[in-house]
Amino acid sequence: MKKYVEKEDLFELVSVATPIIAPNQLQAVFLKTVIDEKENTYYNYLYQLNLQTRQIQQLTFGKERISSVQWSPNSKMVSFISTREKEATLYILPIDGGEARAVVKELRHITSYQWHIDNATIYFTAKIEQGFLEEKKEKKKPEAYHVDRMRYKLNGVGLLNTKQYAAFAKLDVTTGEITPLIKDETNYSVQHVSPDGQTVLLTNWSTAKDDDFSMQLLQYSIEEKTMEKIFDMDGSLVGATYSHDGAYIAFEVSPNEPYRNATHNEVYVYDVTQQSAWSLTAMMDLPVGDYAIGDVQQSVQAPSVVWTEGNDLYFQMSSMGDVRLYYATLSGAIYPATPEEEHIYGYDITKDGQYALITCSSPTTVSNLYLHEVTTGERHQLTQFNENYEQTHHLVKPEIIQVENEGQLVWGWLMKPAQYQEGQKYPLMLAIHGGPHMMYANTFMHEMQLLAAEGYGVLYMNPRGSHGYSQEFVNGCRGDYGGGDYRDLMAAVDLATSEYAWVDSSRLGVTGGSYGGFMTNWIIGHTDRFKAALTQRSISNWVSFFGVSDIGYYFTPWQIEGDMHDVDKLWEHSPLKYVKNSTTPLMILHGELDDRCPIEQAEQLYATMKSMGKEVEFIRFEQANHDLSRTGLPNLRLQRLEAIQNWFVKKL
Repeated sequence: MKKYVEKEDLFELVSVATPIIAPNQLQAVFLKTVIDEKENTYYNYLYQLNLQTRQIQQLTFGKERISSVQWSPNSKMVSFISTREKEATLYILPIDGGEARAVVKELRHITSYQWHIDNATIYFTAKIEQGFLEEKKEKKKPEAYHVDRMRYKLNGVGLLNTKQYAAFAKLDVTTGEITPLIKDETNYSVQHVSPDGQTVLLTNWSTAKDDDFSMQLLQYSIEEKTMEKIFDMDGSLVGATYSHDGAYIAFEVSPNEPYRNATHNEVYVYDVTQQSAWSLTAMMDLPVGDYAIGDVQQSVQAPSVVWTEGNDLYFQMSSMGDVRLYYATLSGAIYPATPEEEHIYGYDITKDGQYALITCSSPTTVSNLYLHEVTTGERHQLTQFNENYEQTHHLVKPEIIQVENEGQLVWGWLMKPAQYQEGQKYPLMLAIHGGPHMMYANTFMHEMQLLAAEGYGVLYMNPRGSHGYSQEFVNGCRGDYGGGDYRDLMAAVDLATSEYAWVDSSRLGVTGGSYGGFMTNWIIGHTDRFKAALTQRSISNWVSFFGVSDIGYYFTPWQIEGDMHDVDKLWEHSPLKYVKNSTTPLMILHGELDDRCPIEQAEQLYATMKSMGKEVEFIRFEQANHDLSRTGLPNLRLQRLEAIQNWFVKKL
C-alpha cells in the first residue's frame, strides 16, 4: 500500500539541477541537492554524465554548498564556488581524477566569473572595499550603521556594506596571481569571454541613485585594457553571451517600462558589426524565463539563452503554467521545443542544436535529468534519485481548470484529497501564490501534496497579475490590489463549490504567502465564506510597508500606483483597514529576519485584530527571512508545515 505524503518527506526529496554540457560535447555535469536533517542544512553533490554511454558518476562527496559551476574551455576542468572551507571560494576540479583545489583561499565574495579560452585565466568580479585579498574583519565592538540612501538592506543579507563594490579583475589559475582591472563605485558582473579571446562582456549597475535601476552592457578589450559601452537598458540585463562565431550577442532584459516590474522579460540580440540590437521575443506576448513557484528545486542555475553553431537560439518561456524551451532563429521564427504540462527549470543545448539536456518536474514527478531530442521529442531519463519515492507514495495529479471572469479566462489547478472516495464531502483549501508576478505551474510541490494527504482538496489559481498568460493579464493587478485579482479567486472558489460535488462549501480554508499573504488578509476583510485562514510573510499596511521593506520605496508606487504623497490610496489598498469586518479565525506566520515583508506587518495585523476581539494567533520564526518556505532552515520549514497542519485540523 502506498504511503501518504508527510512533512518529513522533505528529507527524502532530491533536487537535480544545473545541467552543463562540456565544450567537447562528450560529457556534462549537474548538481544533486539533498536536505540533511541531522545537520539542519542543504548539501550539493557534483555529478558527471557521459553523453555517449549515458552513465553518471559522482565527483564530489564532501558536505558543502556548490554554486556557479563552469567547464574550462578544453573540457578538462570544472570550476565552482564552494563552502567546503566555510568561507565560499573558487575551486577547480580536474575531470579525469584528483582533488578539487582552491585557487586562492583568501579570494572571497566572488559574484561572477568566466574562463578565458587559454584555459589558464579566469576573469571575475568580487565584492571588495580595498583589495581582493582583504582579511575578514571581526567586529570586537558593535558599531553604528550610517544610512544615507534608500537601498541599504536586502532580504537574506540584512544591512548592506555600502562601501563594497563588485570590482573586475583577472586570475591566473596556476599561480593564483590576481590582476585588478577596474574598480569604481559601480557593480560589475562578468558575462562571457568572446570566442576569439579578445574581449570580455560585462554588465554594470550603480547604487548611487535610489531610483536608478538601469544597467549597461559593456565590452572590455583585453589587449587595449579599455571598456566600451555597447547597450544601455532601463532595467536589468543578464545572461549576455556571444554566438559561437562572435558575430552576435544575445541577452535577457527586464525592462522597467512601460509596466514596471510587470513588464515581460525579452531576449535581445546585438549585431556586433552593425552595432544595433533588437528584441527577438517582443511579439510573443509571453515572458522569457522561469516564473514557476515551487518548494523542492534547489541550486537552480539556468542560462538566459544558449546559442547553436548555426546561430539559432534556445531559451525558457513561462506559458499557461508551463515552463518550456523555445527555439528561435535570428529572422524571428520562434517555436516551442518541449511539450506542455511540465516545468523545465534547467537546461543546456548541444552545439548542433539536436539535443537538450534538461532538468524537469511535473505535479507528480519530483525532479529528473533527461536527454531530450529536439526534432523527434524522444526523451531519455538519466537519473532515478526520486523514483522510489514516487513509486511508494500516493501523489495526486491535479486537474487543470479554468474559469471565465469579467471577460477573461483564469487558469489553475484543483487537487482531490489523497483519500478521495466517490460520494464523500471534503474541505477545500485555496492557496494563493506570491509575487504577484509569478505563477503556479505544472511542477512538483511538496506542500500541495501534503495538504492533499491531510484530506483537503487544494485549489490553486493564477489570478490576474500572474505571469505566463499575456502582458495585459500580468499587468492587471497593478493599481488594483484587492480588486480584479480578488474577484478572479472568488470566481474560482465559486466554480469549485458549484461544479464539484465533493467540495464541502461550509469548510473552506485560505492560505498564501507574501502577495498571497496580502490577499489572504484582504479576503478575510471582504468575505466570511472561509472558515479558517492562515497568512504568511504578508503585507497588511502599505503605508508602513513603504518605509520598512527593502523594496518598499519603489515596489509600493510600482504596484499600488501611490506613494507617501497619497497615503489615502495606500490605506485604501491595505488589508488592515478592513480587518474590523473579519469573522474568520486567522493564524499568522512570519520570519523574524524578513526584510521583504518585515515582521512589523504581522505585528500590526495581530495587535489590531486582538484589540478588536478577533480570533487570531501568531507564530514567529527566528532565523527565518522571506524565503523560509523554499530555502529556510529545514527544522523551521518543518515547524511551518506543522503549524499549517495544526491550524486547519483545529479550525476545519
